[in-house]
Amino acid sequence: MKKSILKRIIAGITVTAVCGTVAAAAFAADEKIIKMQIGNATMTVNGTEQSIDENGTAPKIENGRTLLPLRAVLEALGSTLDWDQDSKTITIKQSGNNNASEDNSSVGYTANEQYTFELDEAVNREHVSYNNRYGITIAADLYTPKDIDKTQKHAAIIVGPQYGAVKEQCAGIYAMELAKRGFVTLTFDPAYMGESGGTPRNISSPDIFTENISAGVDYIGMLPDVDREKIGALGVCGSGGFVLSAAQVDTRIKAVATSVMYDMSRSIKDNMTDETLDKLSQQRWVDFENVYPEYNPLRPAEPVDEVPEGLDPVSAELYDYYGKASRGHHPNGLGGFTTTSQLPFINYNLLDRIDTISPRPILFVAGENAHSLYFSEDAYEAASEPKELYIVPDAIHTDLYDNVDKIPFDKFEDFFNNAFNN
Repeated sequence: MKKSILKRIIAGITVTAVCGTVAAAAFAADEKIIKMQIGNATMTVNGTEQSIDENGTAPKIENGRTLLPLRAVLEALGSTLDWDQDSKTITIKQSGNNNASEDNSSVGYTANEQYTFELDEAVNREHVSYNNRYGITIAADLYTPKDIDKTQKHAAIIVGPQYGAVKEQCAGIYAMELAKRGFVTLTFDPAYMGESGGTPRNISSPDIFTENISAGVDYIGMLPDVDREKIGALGVCGSGGFVLSAAQVDTRIKAVATSVMYDMSRSIKDNMTDETLDKLSQQRWVDFENVYPEYNPLRPAEPVDEVPEGLDPVSAELYDYYGKASRGHHPNGLGGFTTTSQLPFINYNLLDRIDTISPRPILFVAGENAHSLYFSEDAYEAASEPKELYIVPDAIHTDLYDNVDKIPFDKFEDFFNNAFNN
């Protein structure tokens, strides 16, 4: 086990007072929070209660020192502890990804090779990582044509995933298909999600999710075979709003496209009531007391074959994609964010300055029968020229996630080529 990893685990074990009693909490690098209470043989791991061990072991205070069951802590963090009776030696082994350096720099990562689509034989996919301006490591996939001429500079596109999704889902399909058409493309796990860094997990932030796009521009613009004057951004679903928000302040983005876009700031505000706002405010105290924010995923941890009955039409449509192994189910993209993640969107309007993107062009692509169509229509009206709204006939929202026969990749190709070459 690396000394730096062990040091972080040991340094992360703290003792705090909770409701008049003494509790112990252990923090692992970007992974889990474990909460123990003196005299209590159960613990919580990211809010889920479980027994410490089969022997009923509990933390205790002895001679003024707090003693924790180290084996239980380490195993909850994905590590193992072995005791050699003869040599009186403890061996700790750290499992999982230790490739990231202690300073969180860009050195690559071990990717979960569970993709919802097959990689085209004409495309290379490389796992990369880099830091955003907050110092959070972003795990990403770089797609390039296999026959790319490394001596030339090429146009590049950042592809943002759906809200609550990761790079192994439909954003990867878009990145791959555009790479087949000659572009260098990059898609990523948003901060706090998937294999990217950031704790607590499953946090959503309008500022940081917009920053995800610009951080991708930072990285891809440093590649020697990328033309910095030909970098575009494409956002699917919720990332449609984030790429537009990024382009409003990041002039390095020379062209913007969205597919079945959502403006998450508007969506959350439109569904916010005074009662819900008060409930979310009160939840902050609950999260603080529990040491970890509440998170309730929208999709099942294991894939399903059928959509549950009783869902409203939009929820059923999304469940059909995110819940089924035959489509988009992925263990890192179960949807939903920590409960209080909705709060900052109340004070944030993603598209307040959409008119200032001009004279850089914008392409809005939406399904004719998509429940999200009005987001694209309203954003199109608010944007300045040059702009285009392209409607895909007979397409619902999730058709443009993974139905390659309906996703207008030729339209995206022509849009970016025209934008970069005019």
